[in-house]
Amino acid sequence: MTVFLPRTALLTGGLAVAAALTLSACGAAPDDKATTADGKSAATATSAADLGGLDALVKAAKKEGTLHAIALPRDWANYGALIDGFTKKYGIKIDVESPDGSSQDEITAVTSRKGQGRAPDVLDLGSSFALSAAQQGLLAPYKVAAFGDIPKGQKDAAGRWFNDYGGYISIGCDAKKVKECPTTFKDLVKPQYKGQVALNGNPTKSGSAFGGVYAASLASGGSFDDIQPGLDFFAKLKKNGNYTPVESTPATVEKGETPISIDWDYLNAGYADEFKSKGVDWKVAIPSDGQFAQYYSQAVNKDAPHPAAARLWQEYLYSAEGQNLWLKGYARPVLMPAMDKAGTLDKTAAAKLPAVTGTPSFPTEDQQSKAKTVLGQGWGKAVSG
Repeated sequence: MTVFLPRTALLTGGLAVAAALTLSACGAAPDDKATTADGKSAATATSAADLGGLDALVKAAKKEGTLHAIALPRDWANYGALIDGFTKKYGIKIDVESPDGSSQDEITAVTSRKGQGRAPDVLDLGSSFALSAAQQGLLAPYKVAAFGDIPKGQKDAAGRWFNDYGGYISIGCDAKKVKECPTTFKDLVKPQYKGQVALNGNPTKSGSAFGGVYAASLASGGSFDDIQPGLDFFAKLKKNGNYTPVESTPATVEKGETPISIDWDYLNAGYADEFKSKGVDWKVAIPSDGQFAQYYSQAVNKDAPHPAAARLWQEYLYSAEGQNLWLKGYARPVLMPAMDKAGTLDKTAAAKLPAVTGTPSFPTEDQQSKAKTVLGQGWGKAVSG
């Protein structure tokens, strides 16, 4: 069964892939200097046109000179190349705080630093966290130039959030340390994987870990309305000693601490490339018994201290250059269908995406919110002891 979170789209490339795709990034008081010559303010701009066009936005952003971000690891979906590309193109420095932080960390930074210059300007959030941030009134409505090409189900109508890139939950495995790599959730309960199965974070805070539990639920008889089987699955892994509470990162993989990692396919596929030179044979499998895909979402902090730079960053991410950089990181960009049609898609990168087949199903926002509540109440109990 292939499953997707609320904001979905048909993803295509060198492969015929039906997919839809959630996780992490993050500002403070608007900069009064972010105005154009005629006094228009970037802090209230809902599009580049409100400031007089993209050139005016670029000028205002360069005047600010800095962008504050949070929870953007350079090795996550090729963010390193995106950060470097933006800085090279516009000469604007990007300060990234807590690169390994979670979606919840981003929201906490926005709320706790309101009115401060060290607050995050932009956020890259798991979709359920983007919905929560919008409900809390934390996000500024802004529509990038390509907003019309983002499928209707992949964006907030007011532009408070819009999907950016996504992928499938996968199982990564160090083939040199694990004799037979698991390819399904059913495999993960086998006794030979004792102390080896990890998640990338805590599912109550991390979009990737949230997706991992949801996928486990689907593999265990659950549904969008019932994530409890996923909790029960990890409780079983904990009880039989297979689950390790160590949160997987490239560093823990290299050290052999997390030889099996449940994570997004674009991260595991990226690790496979990265680890080759380090002697790690990292295999990637999308589990057939719990196919689950999800997008992450972009947003601008309503009180961003650098409002023009925040909006220009969004424009860059949704340009053909930005979208193709995500694609080179094995992530499926939300504008993939539109770019394929326009002839701007990097077809070589698209052809390298892990092949997935299946008919997508879509949970509602209410189902997703319910799942978060169930996780919040039961995750600690499931894996404690």
